[in-house]
Amino acid sequence: MVNKNSTINKNSTRQYTALICLFFLMGALLLGCGASDNQTASSNTTASTKTSEAATTRDYTDYKGHTVNIPTTPVRIAYFGENYGDLLVLDVKAIGTSTSMIEGKVYEKQVQNVADLGFPINLEKTLELQPDLIITADTDEKQYAALTKIAPTIMFDTFAPLNERLLHLGDIVNKKKAAEDWLAQYKIKEAEMWTKLHAEGVKAGETASVFTYYPGDRLFAMGRTGLSQILYEKNGFKPTPLIQKALDEDKGFVQISQEVIGQYAGDRIFILRTPSSEAQQSTEQLMKSKLWLQLPAVKQGRVYTQDIGKTESDASTREWLLEELPKLIK
Repeated sequence: MVNKNSTINKNSTRQYTALICLFFLMGALLLGCGASDNQTASSNTTASTKTSEAATTRDYTDYKGHTVNIPTTPVRIAYFGENYGDLLVLDVKAIGTSTSMIEGKVYEKQVQNVADLGFPINLEKTLELQPDLIITADTDEKQYAALTKIAPTIMFDTFAPLNERLLHLGDIVNKKKAAEDWLAQYKIKEAEMWTKLHAEGVKAGETASVFTYYPGDRLFAMGRTGLSQILYEKNGFKPTPLIQKALDEDKGFVQISQEVIGQYAGDRIFILRTPSSEAQQSTEQLMKSKLWLQLPAVKQGRVYTQDIGKTESDASTREWLLEELPKLIK
């Protein structure tokens, strides 16, 4: 006789055992899926981290052909060269610069708590600052090699025209959009200034020259650098043929003798005063000479003087000159 209760118990036991096995099997599958998901998430996180790390630097090739791996957004910049005012319009502050190049500039008061790197640049002081990027106007390869041992270093053309230079700088410091916006606004203001000057008597095609003395009785006609950059803009004055030659040869300035100044002099002459007493004396002697007094611009009262530090070609000074140039040549 078959015991029904026994059969029922056996069947129940088999079903229970099967259920337990199924439970553990599903658990194992879930654990496996979970591990796989975790591994995928971990893999994605690792890949994302690596991508993030890679994005913090990039390669940049400067105008002298050096390809340098630089920070995508540098935060500790050592800047050595002219035109510090370019950084200011991009709302960038360097941790170190040659403060002697800031003295007497229209933006001098805006540059606060910036370490002095000296002139020529002091390598030890630069090292102490621990910059993450060095921007230098110095094209000496030996000096460049020494700087690269401190931090990634870029040679920067501070004599380049403003519209080119500021875009390059904006690219370097990850502020290219800010550079583009500033230049767009500047061009509008500059066009308005020249329209005003032409309405007040400046004739189309008038020529202009910029001269300055340096210690050692050295007289220079300015080319690509300083005040010339704003004077020779599209709607502005024209350079004389010899100054045009200097511009074509990418020269920032050319040294000349007093005897040939008439060959460089334009319809309007701008004299830049330097802090040197020796240079000031040379300038005074020139302006009393018979040769000088015979120049057409001198006879017509079209000679203008300004401190050289207030005629730089940086963006901050250029913006200041939009207001000051019309006052100067009234």
